[in-house]
Amino acid sequence: MPMSVTYSVHDQVAVITFDDGKANVYTHEVLNSLSESLDRAEADPSATAVLLVGRPGRFSAGFDLPTMTAGAESMRALVAAGGRFVARLLLEPLPVVVACTGHALAAGALVLLAADHRIGAAGDWKIGLNEVAIGMALPVWAIELARYRMPASEFDRIVLGQTGGPEEAKVAGFLDRVVAPDDVVGEATAAAVDLARLRTGAVRGTKTRARAETARRMLADMDEDLARLSVPDARA
Repeated sequence: MPMSVTYSVHDQVAVITFDDGKANVYTHEVLNSLSESLDRAEADPSATAVLLVGRPGRFSAGFDLPTMTAGAESMRALVAAGGRFVARLLLEPLPVVVACTGHALAAGALVLLAADHRIGAAGDWKIGLNEVAIGMALPVWAIELARYRMPASEFDRIVLGQTGGPEEAKVAGFLDRVVAPDDVVGEATAAAVDLARLRTGAVRGTKTRARAETARRMLADMDEDLARLSVPDARA
């Protein structure tokens, strides 16, 4: 596991922290490490909830830009890996809480949409799906997830690239609460401890019934959809 992803358990909560010291971007290595951390939490009898934490000021800037712009096949492979991880997170058997510690853009914002409870730090952060703004169409898996989590009144403007601050992100469906930056990890930890008391089987069964169809639509024909996806180009 790369040093940017760490795992620990406190009060029945598996705490998965992602901090690459920079913009917290998702590479194949990071996505694999995050998935391995979820595997570890599911197998850990002392963990009955999951807390995802970013670095101060940066929850995640999304997919790694050099990989995304290296060529069509490189971009499509990373977007596919991200889609599989986010769909897996949506159906994670344990309750998932996110401490959104700052900017959350593109795939970073999609991770917020897949979690069960999202607490964001107040501040001059940007949160949203900026793919269209950088010249990339959203893949179907991202659109299906956004459709599931967002109020209908917010959907069109968000998928077309409009971003906003934490309070606007709460209205749009990315966050459930906004708290002071110094409180975000503590508040998210308290929420995860509370959810850890739920019966795991009941959580799993309810999530499956509520979200399995959304996850199926996210992943159905993904390769065919991504084959039509172009490398980000702000001029296009």
